[in-house]
Amino acid sequence: MAEKPQLPDETEVRAQWSDFAWTPENAAKAKEIIGRYPPGRQQSASIPLLDLAQRQVGAATNTQGWLPVPVIEYVAREIDTPYMRVFEVATFYTMFNLVPVGKYHVQVCGTTPCMLRGSDDVFAACKNKGLARGKTTPDGLFTLTEVECMGNCANAPMMQINDDNYEDLDYDSTTRILDALAGGETPRPGPQVDRQTSAPQGGPTTLKAMAEENHDYRGEWA
Repeated sequence: MAEKPQLPDETEVRAQWSDFAWTPENAAKAKEIIGRYPPGRQQSASIPLLDLAQRQVGAATNTQGWLPVPVIEYVAREIDTPYMRVFEVATFYTMFNLVPVGKYHVQVCGTTPCMLRGSDDVFAACKNKGLARGKTTPDGLFTLTEVECMGNCANAPMMQINDDNYEDLDYDSTTRILDALAGGETPRPGPQVDRQTSAPQGGPTTLKAMAEENHDYRGEWA
């Protein structure tokens, strides 16, 4: 695994983000989120509120978003929870970024199933497009991170870019996806081969009639 990026200078971060507050739209969303939990259990709203805050930072910076310390402090105050309890959540889940990232956060799985299925080729395609692990490209477009298993082992190798998963990758398909994003296009997420979700490649191999309708096999099994 690549070394984690160094945290930005706190003085600069506080100067930029100390006045963070919800936008009117996000204030309404935050109120609705907190309202899902009974009194005294507002800490349970940490994850969705941190996600909301990261997306607001992303919208303000035209990136995938991250969580400056003052933003985490703001979320903690919103739910009357010690800062450290919310910081623990932010540091535990890799969905939260503690350092600035690019417009597209490319997270490539390097765990065993993906490695055996060719994640090295995915990393090679990223490298040949100027991406380096733990770094953001000079144009601010891409940040590359190697991550642990993201639960798509049946469709390995895979990567997540912002909110979308791209699966069944190889060198060429990874290159096409990165080129499409760089060109302002939206590549098709999901499997990059002929399969539906995690179904067999090429289509069903059993119970094929179910692909077209809710077929009743009971008469055939008698």
